[in-house]
Amino acid sequence: MALRELGRSHDYRDRADAGHGLAGFAEMEEALGPLLELVLDSGDTFVTRVTAEAALRRKDRFGLAVVASALAVADSNHSDWIHTAILDVFSVSSEDRDDAMQLCEEMVRDDDDRVALGARQLHEILAEIDPVLRPV
Repeated sequence: MALRELGRSHDYRDRADAGHGLAGFAEMEEALGPLLELVLDSGDTFVTRVTAEAALRRKDRFGLAVVASALAVADSNHSDWIHTAILDVFSVSSEDRDDAMQLCEEMVRDDDDRVALGARQLHEILAEIDPVLRPV
């Protein structure tokens, strides 16, 4: 997969592009490892933010699971940028935020301990968000 190769580039912009592109394939087993590496990119937190945001914009279990898994093991610097991506994606619509919270509640019971732990953390972050748009 060309995106995995791009994700190994020395240029942070290439890695960010790879993360953005790979997020579209988060449901595929072979994309998970490279996605997690890019969310936790050791070279540049711009890659972290772009990749996390792209995964979250899927607004499905696959994208949320990638971010939750990364959040469970992220250092404080990466956690801050993941948190920023979460705010960017879920601060607009209360429906989107509520749907994500529901998925997190399901993922807390995941067999993968990293996903379960990260889902708890992600749920806590989402619970603190006061979205701009609410149903009338």
